Amino acid sequence: MSIDAFRTDLACGLPVTVRPLTQRDRGALAEGYRRLSPDSRYQRFWVHTGEVMGEKMLDRILRQDPENHAVWAVLDPTREFPGIGAASFWRSENDPEEAEFSCTVLDGDQRRGIGTLLLATVWLAAFRVGIRRFTGYTMPENVSAIRWMRDTGAEAEWDGYKVIFRWRLDDLQPIPATPAGAALAERLSELAPKLLPD
Repeated sequence: MSIDAFRTDLACGLPVTVRPLTQRDRGALAEGYRRLSPDSRYQRFWVHTGEVMGEKMLDRILRQDPENHAVWAVLDPTREFPGIGAASFWRSENDPEEAEFSCTVLDGDQRRGIGTLLLATVWLAAFRVGIRRFTGYTMPENVSAIRWMRDTGAEAEWDGYKVIFRWRLDDLQPIPATPAGAALAERLSELAPKLLPD
């Protein structure tokens, strides 16, 4: 297994594999998208897109460029369909120290710490290439996402249409002592030796 793939356990004890997606995962990504509920697809992509992910979207997501864009997935190898969540960062063209963060977890696997595991993973992968801030966006009705982002230390701003969140990747002090914040801090500590250079 390469340095950019690792095994860990969810809080419930389930062993999972975490690794970057590649072009070989094209079919699996399309299937994972199909398995999302209509509401989850809308909350992630902000449009009512149906069950089929278009070829252009698949191309865009899977065109990995570790310096500027990466997508990581959490896989449960005991399942017929192993993918249970994925997250990405996209470096800003205007500010090379900032990147957009996004995360999706299958409906039946939410609230199991998968999003926090993915945030910690892409946090460290992005930090490794010089990114120092994450920006995330969500719709105001997505109350659970808003609570999770705040509980993991993101600062929130309302622009009249969407909620904008910002994490400082080079400063762990703002991570609050909430259950989600403590879980994030623990994951960052666990994964730093795996994902950051010596």
